[in-house]
Amino acid sequence: SMLYSLMAGGKRIRPVLCLAAGEMFGGTEEQCMPTAVALEMIHTMSLIHDDLPSMDNDDLRRGKPTNHVVYGEDVAILSGDALLSTSFEHVARETKNVDPSRVLDVISRLGQSVGHVGLAGGQVMDLECENKGDATLEELRWIHTHKTATLLRVAVASGAILAGATPEEVKACEKYALDIGLAFQVADDILDVTASTEDLGKTAAKDLVADKTTYVKLLGLDGAKAEARRLVDEAKEALAPFGDRAAPLIGIADYIIERKN
Repeated sequence: SMLYSLMAGGKRIRPVLCLAAGEMFGGTEEQCMPTAVALEMIHTMSLIHDDLPSMDNDDLRRGKPTNHVVYGEDVAILSGDALLSTSFEHVARETKNVDPSRVLDVISRLGQSVGHVGLAGGQVMDLECENKGDATLEELRWIHTHKTATLLRVAVASGAILAGATPEEVKACEKYALDIGLAFQVADDILDVTASTEDLGKTAAKDLVADKTTYVKLLGLDGAKAEARRLVDEAKEALAPFGDRAAPLIGIADYIIERKN
């Protein structure tokens, strides 16, 4: 069940962000790969749980039946739990040639990213805002700062930390990641109403049918596209001090709003 969802494909954006940030500060694949893998485990856990009948109740993910459809709701819940705990174990056991204090910092940030001020808190707010006719843009940004952007932020920050970045450099990376994290969600909201189920690999127009609060709902399609571009431009600006070393991260920012799924 764990392997079924972990190896089901996907864009691997979070691991790539971690590796790219590490490279920007002279880190190695050996130093960053355990955290990159852990980030994908955490993300996969969030997808398994997000698809459950008690959450978004979806039966298609990455073009395949969702975990609970194949293995049952009970096993899917436990599979997600196991992926989450294994992610921390993997970072602690497999990270080599990094100062232990930096590894501990990464593990602490990973834990925070999925807790009550991270993914879990964002998901709660998202559920509460379903069918809420007067949800605001501020509430939407809070949801996706915590539900979506937080894990991208820890991905970039972790790569930087493992590679020896200073606190100021890590903050610049976090600013970049927060912006692209929000842009990622804006792009998801746009794709939900413009792409097909076949292209997305998951049910299209699901948010529209569920009357969920989205950027398209609040800003309109053109307004959402403009917001995505604004966030990406702001993200690039945060990386300006790093010059050409930031090229991979700049490319990822563009990809996030130009992708088709």
